[in-house]
Amino acid sequence: MPDASFLSQKGSKAAQNPIRVDLKIYSEAMENLYHPQTNPSGTLPMNIAENQLCWEILRERIQKVTREKDIPDWVANYTDSNGAPSFRKATAGFLSKFLFHCPVDPDSLALSVGATSVIEMTSFLLANPGDTAVIPAPSYPVYTGDIGNLPGVLRYDLQLPGEFNESEYDFEISLLDQAKTEIEDKGSRFRMLILTSPDNPTGKIYREDHLRKIASWCIYHQIHLVVNEIYGLSQIDITHPDLQADYPNPTPFVSFGKLMQEFQSPFLHFWYSFSKDFGISGFRIGLLHSHNTALIQGYQNAGAGHSISNYTQWVMQEVLDDHTFLASYFKKFQKLLTHSYITFTQGLKSLAIPFNPSRGSLFVWLDLSEFLDEKSESGEEILWLDIYKKTSVLLTPSKGFGHQQRGWFRAVITSISPSEMEVALKRLETFVEKRRKVKI
Repeated sequence: MPDASFLSQKGSKAAQNPIRVDLKIYSEAMENLYHPQTNPSGTLPMNIAENQLCWEILRERIQKVTREKDIPDWVANYTDSNGAPSFRKATAGFLSKFLFHCPVDPDSLALSVGATSVIEMTSFLLANPGDTAVIPAPSYPVYTGDIGNLPGVLRYDLQLPGEFNESEYDFEISLLDQAKTEIEDKGSRFRMLILTSPDNPTGKIYREDHLRKIASWCIYHQIHLVVNEIYGLSQIDITHPDLQADYPNPTPFVSFGKLMQEFQSPFLHFWYSFSKDFGISGFRIGLLHSHNTALIQGYQNAGAGHSISNYTQWVMQEVLDDHTFLASYFKKFQKLLTHSYITFTQGLKSLAIPFNPSRGSLFVWLDLSEFLDEKSESGEEILWLDIYKKTSVLLTPSKGFGHQQRGWFRAVITSISPSEMEVALKRLETFVEKRRKVKI
């Protein structure tokens, strides 16, 4: 335990609370990675949401930019803290063409260093310390720190009814009324509602008609609705012959950005990051889109310390302006993503392990509750560590996701190669068979 006695209260809390429960083990796993020849018994981390499927394709395009283009003078100077005008224009063009399918004003964008920065800045600007953000569970564990560490916003995990066997959320507006009453009874204010679509960890999406109802409710109650589409282009091809049976009555994915264009409300906002769809988490590019001009102005005035490197902006500006390349890139990425999803889920089906059918994201949300000795958080942690010890496959337990069901785990299907996926599935098969024999 680090000595935090000379820190502020927030500093002391930060020193004693890791970002996520699996971080230490992940660091250990990264020191012993699997290699078919040199380390065949090594680890296979499937817990960090990184997309490693298409880096070679994107790297080639980036190298072409840096070889053939002269670096413009503005790269060496200060620029708009919300993003260089030319970069915001290129980003607006990308969003309009590939995600929103409607016009996007570059002045409605504020860009900063990664999704964490965007979440933190938006929460700081929209909510006061002690206000509450409602987040349907299960959801991204690190939201807690992103909205809480500096902005001081509280997290309320909204428990949605139903089992994990659908690819789309059923959302009852009455749940928001109940949450609002409960939050206010505790002396707080329901200030933000945060949705992720496609979701982390389930891969579910929110239907367009539900998004409209949710947006109308939030506008009426003057509650800020933020939809995070960080996996907006990480979509599974549900028309694939191997998948169609899992999606009997699908509705199309519709970006919240399109709905925002219609509503033109100061209470509706959109988050995105290049980390997942582009597989460049190390580039640190996140964005806020909003028609709330005061929010965008506040972001600009308060966000200088969150500015993205101008060199990074320039490189990605060149990539984003090439729509022919982007169309080809996303076609290849979604094909590879679908292949990884099919490979992993077919492996789970052969082992009779339940999972939630995903519409998108980098994840599969799987049910290993049959192997719990105790249906509790501690029982889940014991199982999680046992899986890692016996298989060297590192999953993410549901601790921190905010959901009350125990025994569900998240697997990142884009963090390892297809050949490594086969190894991981074989190891999980051995684990499952041994545990089932013990139970007999």
